[in-house]
Amino acid sequence: MKLVRYGPAGREKPGLMDSGGNVRDLSGVAPDIGPDELSPTSLDAIRAIDAEALPVVQGPVRFGPPVRGTSKFIAIGLNFADHAAESNMPVPTEPVLFMKAPSCIQGPHDEVMLPKDSVKTDWEVELGVVIGAMARHVEARDAVHFVAGYLTVNDLSEREFQLERGSQWDRGKGCDTFGPIGPWLATTDEIPDPQNLDMWLEVNGRRMQTGNTRTMVFGVADLVSYVSRFMTLLPGDIITTGTPPGVGLGMKPPVYLRAGDEIRLGISGLGEQRQRVTAFRLEPAPASRRAEPSTSR
Repeated sequence: MKLVRYGPAGREKPGLMDSGGNVRDLSGVAPDIGPDELSPTSLDAIRAIDAEALPVVQGPVRFGPPVRGTSKFIAIGLNFADHAAESNMPVPTEPVLFMKAPSCIQGPHDEVMLPKDSVKTDWEVELGVVIGAMARHVEARDAVHFVAGYLTVNDLSEREFQLERGSQWDRGKGCDTFGPIGPWLATTDEIPDPQNLDMWLEVNGRRMQTGNTRTMVFGVADLVSYVSRFMTLLPGDIITTGTPPGVGLGMKPPVYLRAGDEIRLGISGLGEQRQRVTAFRLEPAPASRRAEPSTSR
């Protein structure tokens, strides 16, 4: 299944993509796509529905984040050896963990806003893993049973904040708008092998990143197992798994995003994102970017 949330920011409704690429309204079946709907039992119940019997959503559709209620947005650094090389950092011997603020999550086509005083905002196409069942100290061989599905992530990063102002990466990773996800959540039956997915990203029509998840240093199963040793993973949590080479930081000279730039990215089977970059403006965060604590325990 390809599950979506559509509509105005903060008022999204649940839906799914049918075989013809139409959005079908799921609101008569499920209240939302959140922790309660991501369990294997709940997903099986949605899967059993005849999609063709659901109402078609008419007109232009805004896609919101395809999952709500994310309590943790966990990121893996330097998980492609060639990206570590372009960053002048060693290939890690175990996964590098950092956190992105859940408040940075937004829809896949929403504007990306440069942070105040930013000079080095960068792009990163990544495979996101969405947790569907509470996971603690799980074995890699069992990890897929705790995964609800996969989605595309743009792990936007402010490199000066991240790398030049101390050792804490988080400050450059969780700025408002730095977590576009979607357009849809593809359940695990849609993506039988997450370690063979093509990835790409363009800026202003120029190809910057081309890669495949098969070149990850640590695969999805190992990452879910590893992270679950250090924190309890809850339904709706997202692990974003690292980026292939081609980021702005690695170019000679480095290239960074500016207001007016257009970003386009995608992963095979997981759809495309498009974002326009805007200058910083101080305003209340839209409802779609406010952290929503998970109610699942």
